[in-house]
Amino acid sequence: MASTSTETTSAKPLVVITGASSGIGEACARSFSKAGHPLLLVARRIDRLEALKLPENVICAQVDVTDRPKLVEAIEKAVEKYGPVDCLVNNAGVMLLGKVQTQNPEEWQRMFDVNLMGVLNGTHAVLPSMIERRGGTIINISSIAGRKTLPDHAIYCGTKFAVHAFTEQIREEVAQYDVRLVNIAPGVVETELLSHSTDKKIVDDYKSWKSQMGQPMQSEDIARSIMFAYGEPQRVCIREILLCPTRQDK
Repeated sequence: MASTSTETTSAKPLVVITGASSGIGEACARSFSKAGHPLLLVARRIDRLEALKLPENVICAQVDVTDRPKLVEAIEKAVEKYGPVDCLVNNAGVMLLGKVQTQNPEEWQRMFDVNLMGVLNGTHAVLPSMIERRGGTIINISSIAGRKTLPDHAIYCGTKFAVHAFTEQIREEVAQYDVRLVNIAPGVVETELLSHSTDKKIVDDYKSWKSQMGQPMQSEDIARSIMFAYGEPQRVCIREILLCPTRQDK
């Protein structure tokens, strides 16, 4: 699909990635950029986005995905320059592990705001245009914690189960318009995600569990799966990819 921008043309269509300043988002940014796509990279840490030093056809926007007006504004500016969004990677997320009876409820709220509302805000911003154009792909980064429960993950699991549910339901609603929704559900990945948690004992227990796996997945492993799903012809929708380290036993 060629860009329809009057300002800049590109052989590849626009891709938007949230939470692009580190981890899976950063790996996706590098992969899509290498494939020649113009990008809108969204994150709260603008310095980390700029430090990626990607080509000139990459826009870096300092936006919290929970701020819907600013997210919409950033997407509209990118569309004006590079044409309609062909792929949205809803990657921004937080994992604040804890036990419900002792965890600060503000941490619950933060997970629901980012992991749920952030995904819905991005989807709401790009989906009408995709339906109108009869094409496009939305890739939601969920977790194995959206398919099974794990110790100390109660609220996090709740947010990720929800991501699985509305990804599938929205897919059913827009399939007739040739729009694809893809759910990517990783197991343990070596990213900054664990550092968000504030309970030291839970973090230490998680690290001990992770060390038993020998070799957790890297962000680039997830990015390859995303590129594979997106790279299939539009007539093919890979609805879900669940991937874990070989030695992850739960």
